Amino acid sequence: MLQVHDGQCGLCVHFGEHHAQEKKLVEIRVKKSASETMLDECAHPKHASLHLRVTPISGCDGFERAKPN
Repeated sequence: MLQVHDGQCGLCVHFGEHHAQEKKLVEIRVKKSASETMLDECAHPKHASLHLRVTPISGCDGFERAKPN
């Protein structure tokens, strides 16, 4: 498992935004850890057209903190 820190995609509202209530995403935001092999979409408005697949420990300047559910 990888530790996910503030500023990284796993804690960003845009990481997996289209299925944000999915158990695995909620667990990442609560436990702040994720599988080494996990990839998901980045739905940030500036990147959405690129259809990026990122890891929970990726990051960019468009980070917006997600609320843990």
